[in-house]
Amino acid sequence: MTLFFADYPRALSRRKMAASTGQPDSAQETAPETQTGLDENIAAALSYVLGFVTGIIFFFIESDNDHIRFHAAQSIVVFGGLFILSIAISFFQLIFAFGDIAGMIFGAIFGLLSFVIWIAALVLWIYLMVRSYQGKDPHVPGAVGLAESIA
Repeated sequence: MTLFFADYPRALSRRKMAASTGQPDSAQETAPETQTGLDENIAAALSYVLGFVTGIIFFFIESDNDHIRFHAAQSIVVFGGLFILSIAISFFQLIFAFGDIAGMIFGAIFGLLSFVIWIAALVLWIYLMVRSYQGKDPHVPGAVGLAESIA
């Protein structure tokens, strides 16, 4: 249920009118049931908000909704993998930082690689949240197979 404070009176009046006429509320007809009480699109988008952390939370909360479980699993795979990758790169950057000139060059290369991964993760994070909120099904190549097998 997507209610913003500005839309609340209008949504409330639609429900009252639907209840008085005996017709079902159109927003309740199209919204699939979730265990959190949120719209499916909102729950899918929220599974990306804090990366793999919210992915884990929504994966265990939503045991019946396959759509939300897929997005939660994809969040775990993508952002968990990027987290592990960034830790590994930081480790190698630290190893090469205390060496000779070649070590400093490798450290700088790993630092640049870490920055590129951070920018890519930021763009991917925004893209996945926006597209899943819009009701689209964004799939990250390379992660979708593992995410589908988990979900």
